[in-house]
Amino acid sequence: MPQPSRASGVEFLWAKWRLQALLVLGRQQRALELLDDLLGRWPTERYLLASRGNLRAQRGDLRGAVADLRALVARHPDEASAWFNLGFVLEQQGELTEAEAAFRRATALNAQLDRAWYGLALVLIRQQRLREALEPLQRNTALQPMSPYGWYQLARVHVDLNEPEEAEKILRRLEGFEPKVAAQLRRETGLQGTTSS
Repeated sequence: MPQPSRASGVEFLWAKWRLQALLVLGRQQRALELLDDLLGRWPTERYLLASRGNLRAQRGDLRGAVADLRALVARHPDEASAWFNLGFVLEQQGELTEAEAAFRRATALNAQLDRAWYGLALVLIRQQRLREALEPLQRNTALQPMSPYGWYQLARVHVDLNEPEEAEKILRRLEGFEPKVAAQLRRETGLQGTTSS
């Protein structure tokens, strides 16, 4: 009798518990073996595909992670976080065009996914498309105003675009809640301005 392709019920909950226990115990290889077995039974299960993709990425198997994440978005095309994860791993592999497409799909599905805006900006920066990187960075900083990462990148882009006044505005903002990051950015960019102490 063929196994159902969709996981449900007590059997699946038990399998998830076993998987999580293996991961907590640091038994990643055994967890991968269990995931292979479970995906043989439930090949379209979102949780299993995402788990194996993430675990493979953590272990440095980017090619395997991309394969799992591609399968995940093929079977669950409306899941923004899956597209973000695919974009993240593709960017790590240097597949910038495909990473950009994945991040754009993630932001189209969920405009509140700040990590996807940030990932998109980083991909555009790596491609030297600095002017295009401004909008995703602005979206990221609007969604995460107290995180220094987006602000840091936004200031760097303005410096690289020879817009020191815009970078200075961001530096003053950063000095208000992340003075160490602002000081580092001032050292890296050479912008002096009026620093807070």
